[in-house]
Amino acid sequence: MVTRVSAEFEEPELAELAMKKIRDSIKGVYSTSMIYNRNSDKARKLQNGTLYTIIPTAVTTHNYMTAVIESPASRDVIPEPHRSRKTSVYIVCESASVSNVSSVLNSMGALNIR
Repeated sequence: MVTRVSAEFEEPELAELAMKKIRDSIKGVYSTSMIYNRNSDKARKLQNGTLYTIIPTAVTTHNYMTAVIESPASRDVIPEPHRSRKTSVYIVCESASVSNVSSVLNSMGALNIR
């Protein structure tokens, strides 16, 4: 009988390591997949960047004069749903392998194993 096991990880890198270990060490695993918030990758890149704020200072007859303020980006700039790297993992395997899959997931730090 075929069974699907699901679990959650804090980061996609941990989920990838767990899926690789399961595929390599447990027989009877048909497929593995993961779902995570892909916007978190962009947010992680922006976190180490710099913010530039352009402020208009004076208006002349032909153009605008502006000033630029440079500041380092912090975690507070990115809203919380975009920072979340929670990853859901789905493993389809034989029912005889469910306990082995669950034990590997548990040892790799998975949460909410079902």
